Amino acid sequence: MTDWPKVRLHVVTGKGGTGKSTVAAALALALATRGKNVLLCEVEGRQGIARMFDVDPLPFEERRLTTGLPGPDGEPGTVHALHIDPESALLEYLALYYKLGRAGRALDKFGVIEFATTIAPGVRDVLLTGKLFEAVERNSRNKGAIHYDAVVLDAPPTGRIVQFLNVSNELAGLAKVGPIKSQSDTMMTLFRSPRTAVHLVTVLEEMPVQETADGIGELHAVDLPVGGVVVNLVRPQDLTPEQLTSADAGAVADDLARAGVEPDPALVGSLLTEGREHAERRALETSQRELVAGLGVPTYELPRLPQGVDLGALYELAASLRKQGLA
Repeated sequence: MTDWPKVRLHVVTGKGGTGKSTVAAALALALATRGKNVLLCEVEGRQGIARMFDVDPLPFEERRLTTGLPGPDGEPGTVHALHIDPESALLEYLALYYKLGRAGRALDKFGVIEFATTIAPGVRDVLLTGKLFEAVERNSRNKGAIHYDAVVLDAPPTGRIVQFLNVSNELAGLAKVGPIKSQSDTMMTLFRSPRTAVHLVTVLEEMPVQETADGIGELHAVDLPVGGVVVNLVRPQDLTPEQLTSADAGAVADDLARAGVEPDPALVGSLLTEGREHAERRALETSQRELVAGLGVPTYELPRLPQGVDLGALYELAASLRKQGLA
């Protein structure tokens, strides 16, 4: 069973380099294996989804990535993807709510939209989150649009996630009344509800774990719902504690000989050095894992995959997330 049965919007954030985009993609696949129709979104302009799924760069248009994923009762699930950019989001907003089709495109042609989002960065985030809100809360204005059971967002990094989601506060100095203010307030009702969960991705290193702890505190401070912490890129723990602390050159030489390898002193010394470094790394990871366990939220772990991350690896990670209950 999933730990988040009521959540429709899964926001995945994390410090740069922790693999948040990979986790977001794996989470979307995991949800689809439950027979859900899932939309995987990105907002940072890096086209990371296209690279991971080995498809052409995504336009501002929902594209099907996978279909026929088996659900628990045999029903197929699907994953669609959407690359959201502020200019296209504003044009769609003007077309849906103000019927400004050609006029909106004229604004884009003259650079008005780029100018507006440059001088008022808060407006840019409202446009991006506005499209995200529309994808979750589909209504009759967007005729023929696909209705999704879940939306997964590959979100901005942890240091910017509160600013990105807390759009009502970001617009406070720009729009105190009017349709933009009304829309931002409506979006906040979703972002602060049990239908949203902000999951944080980290690795077992001091700075990412500390940034994760800080991010949880900042999310709580503005009443944004914290989901789980995904510990990514976990190294295998094949050595026992006794083996980690062993510095017996003779024992290493005997093991090499039994394996049919010449126990050259240089090789033995090199292996002992690597063993000490690995033991130090394990000790660091153990201390950081204890800190993560003390954050007070559900935690999940994903292994470091020696072959890297391709589509097959994404399915492997998705199966792990589902088994642990994140999806």
